[in-house]
Amino acid sequence: MRIGMMLDMYKPHISGVTNYVSLNKRALEAAGHEVSVFTFGVPGPEPDEPGVYRTTGIPLAESGYYLGFRYRRAMRLHLQQMDIVHVHHPFLSGGLALRYCRHRRIPIVFTNHTRYDLYARVYLPMIPDPLSRTFLQSYMPSFCREVDLVIAPSRGVFGVLRDLGVDAPIEVVPNGVDLAPFREPGEPLSRAELGLRPGDLGLIYVGRLGAEKNLTFLLRTLAGVRAAAPNVRLVLVGRGPETDNLRGLAQGLGIGESVHFVGAVPYREVPRLMAACDAFVTASVSEVHPLSLIEAMASGLPVVGIDAPGVADTISDGVDGFLAPYDAAAFSAKLTRLVMDDELRRRMGAAARAKSQDFDIRRTSAQVEAHYQALLEGPRVERRTRWDTSWRLLLDRLT
Repeated sequence: MRIGMMLDMYKPHISGVTNYVSLNKRALEAAGHEVSVFTFGVPGPEPDEPGVYRTTGIPLAESGYYLGFRYRRAMRLHLQQMDIVHVHHPFLSGGLALRYCRHRRIPIVFTNHTRYDLYARVYLPMIPDPLSRTFLQSYMPSFCREVDLVIAPSRGVFGVLRDLGVDAPIEVVPNGVDLAPFREPGEPLSRAELGLRPGDLGLIYVGRLGAEKNLTFLLRTLAGVRAAAPNVRLVLVGRGPETDNLRGLAQGLGIGESVHFVGAVPYREVPRLMAACDAFVTASVSEVHPLSLIEAMASGLPVVGIDAPGVADTISDGVDGFLAPYDAAAFSAKLTRLVMDDELRRRMGAAARAKSQDFDIRRTSAQVEAHYQALLEGPRVERRTRWDTSWRLLLDRLT
């Protein structure tokens, strides 16, 4: 089948969404399907990945995000040749999917990858929470009724969507990970390169260094853990707008020498970084299905995280890691217990490695493919009037 993936941003922008779509694209292509990615950016040859189509957008500073409200004609015509379209951002790309595909009765699938309520709180603090929530409660249910299938990457996100008033059918399908590089990473990176000395215990976080990841909470709890285990070190892998603030906070807490900022690294190097450390930590409460956490589990690392949607859907508390409430003392206590018990880390790491098999990209892509096939074989639902369909067909010819 011909599958179109629609995103507001794609590589070289690095995020969990772009990484997942790239992996899913490869898995679906390996299964014999033709997959095209439709996004915004600078049109031109894609040397690393064929099948990526871009329309020029307005760059927003250095975020890697391009603002656009329509596709160039050739790209739109190619999109309308797809058998099925899968939207990964609901606002710009979602609106274009409805505009370009709905009247042509191309089935539309939407995966909700982001806690938009929490992101609005962090990045649009000037908008009161009730106002942003009212917008989401107005937009998300109506948008989800317009598509043919909504996918939630976890049960927690299923609950978040229902809480926003989404009453459309929702299927839970985890975002998958290519486990092979993490199960067999080759020679681990030198621990000395990560600021780890002989006898140190290395905690690792991989992801964006942004306010939504709650890393200030993580540094404050680390300061408490080091009172009981002074050999603990934290390795932060990634970049983001909070980098300088986090460096300053680490110095202010007296743990500057115990936090090593690696910065952004090529994705192919992440398995070796994981293999050099002893446990994975995250304090984020904004995840929907954290891929870096699953990659850590595939590497055989136990995990400590906050008991919140996404993370709590992945970790089994006390089995392959620890879940703590959003409380610094409770989080510190569980993390301290893990770092002080070598046998517990070994046992949890083995359980985490086994659990990660549930999220193999080949397995999750096969589930998505089955949903695609069911939509193509089932009856097509007419959601618009004949007048609206005729108007959109005319608009297609004129633009």
